[in-house]
Amino acid sequence: MTEHIDRVRTYVLVFAVLIALTVLTTAVAFVDLGPFSVVVALAIAVCKMLLVALFFMHMRHSTRLTRLVVLGGLLWLIILILLSLTDFATRTWVGVPGR
Repeated sequence: MTEHIDRVRTYVLVFAVLIALTVLTTAVAFVDLGPFSVVVALAIAVCKMLLVALFFMHMRHSTRLTRLVVLGGLLWLIILILLSLTDFATRTWVGVPGR
């Protein structure tokens, strides 16, 4: 298997985009978007996560097994988040004295 080496220009460009997205995240934090603020912040965070995983962790040039392991981890994370959200959403179904 041959090792793929990216150019320095690619890493500098990705780093600049990550810095710009961080500045955008900070700027959005000062703007009142109501409940949409969380959606925008999470969308920017997902973009940054993808850039780090694809370029700095070299997921673009990894094997199928590595991609399958990462996909399995993300699937497990989604399952845990959904289970947590169902718990949070159903807490008011049973009346608790004192509320």
